[in-house]
Amino acid sequence: MLRIDHIGVAVKDLQSSTKLFEQLLGTPSYKTESVASEKVTTEFFEIGESKIELLLAESEDSPIAKFIEKRGEGIHHIAFEVENIENEIERLKNEGFQFIADHPKKGADNKLICFLHPKSTNGVLVELCQSIY
Repeated sequence: MLRIDHIGVAVKDLQSSTKLFEQLLGTPSYKTESVASEKVTTEFFEIGESKIELLLAESEDSPIAKFIEKRGEGIHHIAFEVENIENEIERLKNEGFQFIADHPKKGADNKLICFLHPKSTNGVLVELCQSIY
């Protein structure tokens, strides 16, 4: 693992949450992006070498909508940047970790992503991400 890439925060209202985080962090967001495969709209903020990703559900059946219904707004996941996502998935599977999906897919912010199941990570949803060049 190279570093913490970002922390994902599930929100109900992207406009008010963006304003809140702009005030909190003292910086504007640098990108808004829709990710159809996850049925989510994202808003990114850079903080040093890491980022905050606000996540808004685009439909009632999206993972973010289900998360907010069950737990409310708040931290959804922590993402770690990796050099080679396929190798890292294989390494972690060999260590006994479970994944939500067996293969990475295109995510927001020009990344390949894959999530570990929270049952194998003390209840924390962990995302692996690799920059696509």
